[in-house]
Amino acid sequence: MKTITKIAVLLFTYSVGAQTAFHNFGNVKMHTNASVGFHTNLTNDGTLDNNNEGLAGFYSNNETITVSGSNKATFQNVEIDATNNVELKNSLGVTNELSFINGKVVTPKSNANVSLDFIQHDFYAGEDDNRHVDGYAAVSGTEEFVFPIGADNKLRPMIVPAQNQNTTFKGAYFNEDPNSSTTLSQTFVTNQKQAFIENISQLEFWNLKGTNKTTVTLTWDSQSDITAITNNVEELKVVGWSKTENKWMDLGSSDVSGNLTSGQVTSNEFIPNDYEIITIGAGVTDGKLDDVNIIFTPNGDSTNETLVFEGLEQYNKSELEVYNRWGNLVYKTTDYKNDWNGKSSGRATVNTNDDLPVGTYFYTLKFGNDTLSKTQKGWVYIQR
Repeated sequence: MKTITKIAVLLFTYSVGAQTAFHNFGNVKMHTNASVGFHTNLTNDGTLDNNNEGLAGFYSNNETITVSGSNKATFQNVEIDATNNVELKNSLGVTNELSFINGKVVTPKSNANVSLDFIQHDFYAGEDDNRHVDGYAAVSGTEEFVFPIGADNKLRPMIVPAQNQNTTFKGAYFNEDPNSSTTLSQTFVTNQKQAFIENISQLEFWNLKGTNKTTVTLTWDSQSDITAITNNVEELKVVGWSKTENKWMDLGSSDVSGNLTSGQVTSNEFIPNDYEIITIGAGVTDGKLDDVNIIFTPNGDSTNETLVFEGLEQYNKSELEVYNRWGNLVYKTTDYKNDWNGKSSGRATVNTNDDLPVGTYFYTLKFGNDTLSKTQKGWVYIQR
């Protein structure tokens, strides 16, 4: 009872329209077995920090509860039982357990600075299509974390694996076409992509933030319309909009499971902050890509010095052949590393290691993971 008395002294209520609110200016400390229920808005301009113990519940049958103020409120255990949602205008921290009973936690998706923060995450329960974070959730720690995120009445989890050091990741799900996002000011045109990417989802995307290299697992369900991307789930991969290249890049597929109506795909390692958003895409499905034509300039100026196939590093096997205009093989290699600088491999009439003349050459690139199952052809122009 002493803990409840202390809270009552430091908090006071005031009217906001039809609602009242608890406004904290003081230094609140909840002790073991303490419980406090917020049946109205919480405004925190004081201290409600990581030292709190016990349980804080947000309860409402019909009104939206808002959490605001200049400082983040943090509690050990949290219950969400608000049928009309809990809306965060400032971040809310949880150091132990969170229970979704009724309603969602809603954050502004146009402002990633406001989030539901799982601090040294332990456990949450009750998430489903009607109970999740509609906005940004963040996690700090080392354990695997399944983000309980979604949009409207759709739970669309995103998973980061266990880390070898303490890390922080933040993420949100957007039930929007990346070509015409209604939330983000930028558009992410799905036909602006690496050659090895054939299709990209136009129904949904995620935003993952973090400075540490990681893999990520994205999920899909029947509403994701995977058949609009591919009819072969083995071709699914994670793709990301590169901040530097301003196009979609292949982030790989280290594992994929499921069918066309539900499943998940895991990327290769990447740094989340290098990408604006991520989503599900597909590689070539019919074994042959459209012709891709490339110009490179092996002239010693350290720019565009080698023949580069963007995204080739995501595949385990490759074979490259280059022919001159008369059909003579001038270069051939397996396990290509994007390192050919325009020198002959000694075939036909050109001596080994001679610089090939300026002009047009034709290439065939075969690539895949288990087998060389895909082919890309085109011409390459050497310009010195």
